[in-house]
Amino acid sequence: MDVEEAFQVVGEFGAYQKRAVAVLVLTQVYMACQSMLIVLVGASPEYRIEQQEDVQHTTFTGDIDSIVTEWFLIEQQAYKVSLAGSLFFAGLLVGNVVFGPLSDRIGRRPVYLTGLFFEVLFGYVTAFAPSYEVFAVSRLLVGLMNGGIGLVCFVLTQEYVGKSYWAMTGTLTSMMFAVGIALFGALGYFIRPWRNLATAANSCGVLFFLLSVSLPESPRWLYSQGRTERAEEVLRYMALRNGNTAKKLMLQRVAAAAKPGNRGNRKTGVLQLVIHPVLRLRTMVLMYVWYACSLVYYGLTLGASETSGNRYMNVAMYGLVELPAYPLCMYFINKHWAGRRKSMASFLCLAGSACLCTMFIPENTGTLLSVTSLALLGKLMVSAAFNIAYVYTSELYPTVIRNAGLGVCSMTCRVGGILAPFVPSMRALHSSMPFTVFCLSGLSAGCLGLLLPETLNRPAAETLEELSSPTRSRVLESKALLYEDEKWKSTHK
Repeated sequence: MDVEEAFQVVGEFGAYQKRAVAVLVLTQVYMACQSMLIVLVGASPEYRIEQQEDVQHTTFTGDIDSIVTEWFLIEQQAYKVSLAGSLFFAGLLVGNVVFGPLSDRIGRRPVYLTGLFFEVLFGYVTAFAPSYEVFAVSRLLVGLMNGGIGLVCFVLTQEYVGKSYWAMTGTLTSMMFAVGIALFGALGYFIRPWRNLATAANSCGVLFFLLSVSLPESPRWLYSQGRTERAEEVLRYMALRNGNTAKKLMLQRVAAAAKPGNRGNRKTGVLQLVIHPVLRLRTMVLMYVWYACSLVYYGLTLGASETSGNRYMNVAMYGLVELPAYPLCMYFINKHWAGRRKSMASFLCLAGSACLCTMFIPENTGTLLSVTSLALLGKLMVSAAFNIAYVYTSELYPTVIRNAGLGVCSMTCRVGGILAPFVPSMRALHSSMPFTVFCLSGLSAGCLGLLLPETLNRPAAETLEELSSPTRSRVLESKALLYEDEKWKSTHK
C-alpha cells in the first residue's frame, strides 16, 4: 500500500494526530508574538527636549517603557526602531530559503526542534539585551529561526494526517497565528515594561519546545526518502496511539532511484524548481501569487494602522479581523464547484476589487462604507487567499521537494512585505495610486492562479516522477485537457 492507503488504516486524524497537530498549531501563537514584538517594544511616546546651557535634556511625556525610552531612539536615532523590524523580516527571508531545502534533505523533525530551540534562546537575548546593537542582532537571529520553522511546522501539520485533512490543519495553523496576534495585544496591555513583555512572550516557547520533543519524524518524508521500514514504524506507532493494531500495515517499497544512497535522490533540491518543466511553471505562478498576497496584505494593514486609537486594541483588531476568513476557506476549498484553485483566485480578485472601490469613495466620509472599512474588507479577502495559498502550494509540490517549494514562495512573500511600506509614498503621484497598485496586484495574481491545476480530492505526489502523468503535469485546465486525460486513461487500462 502507499502512504495514503496506510493513513486509511492508521486513521487520517486520530487521537494521537490531534494531539501532535495541536502542539504544532499552538506554536503559532508563540511565533506570532515574536513577529509582532517590535510593534509594542518599539513604541515611541511623545517627548520634549529642553536645552539647559550646553546640555540637552529629553523628557518623555507618555507612560511607555520601550527600547525608545531606554536607549533614546529619537530624532536622528529613530530609524533604529524600523531597522530592528527590518532585520527581523530579513531573517525571515533567509530562514525561508535555508530551512526549507534543509528539512527536505535531513528531515522535518531535527530542523524544527533545532530552529525552535534557538529561537527561544535568541528570544531571551532580545529580552535581556544590554545594548541596542545586541537587541538588533538578536532580532535578526530570531527572524531567521522564525521564518524557517514556520514552514516546517506548517508542513508537519499536514504530513502527520491524511490528505483529506490538509485543508483543515493548514487553516487552523493560519487561524492560530491570527489569534496569537490578538493575544499579544492583550499581553502587552497587562505587561507594560518592554523587557518583561519580551520575556513573557518568549517563555511560552519553552513550553512548546518541551511538548514538541516527543513528536515523531514525518512518515511521508521518510517514505519519500526510501526509508520505508522507519516510515512503517512511525505509522504503526500512530496506529497504536490511535487505538488501532495495524499489524498488516506494509508500505510498497520505493523504487531504487528514491533511496537515500542513490545519486538520483540528490536531485531534489531548489534547482529542480528551475529544471523540472512542470515545477518551473508552477513555481513562477506561485511566486507571483505569494508576492501579491504579501504586498496587498501588509500594504492594507499599514493603511489601516494609520487610524488613531489604543495601540493595544489596534494590534488585537488586526489579528481578529482575519478570523472570519478561515471558516470561509474551510467551506469553499472543499466544495467540488470551488476547490483550491477557484477559491484562491476569487478571494484575490475580491481583494483587488475592494481596493478598486476605495478610489470612488471620498476620505473621512464617516459612514459604514468608508475607505477604512473597504481596506479591512480587502484584508479579510487577502487573508483568505493567503491561507489557501499555503494549503494549495503544499499540495502542488511532491513530498521530496515540498519544503523547498514553500521556502522559495515564502521568499517572494517576504519581498512583497518589504516593498509594501513604500507603496503609500506613491500618494505623491496621485492619492489613489497606492490602492491602484494593490488592485492590480490582486486582480493579476487571481487571474494567474487559474493557470494552476486543481488538487481537491486528488492524491498528493510523493516523488518527482509522479508529476509525469498528464493529470499532474498540466498547468491550465480545460475541457479539452480533461478529455485528453480520459482518452489517456482508456488507452492505458
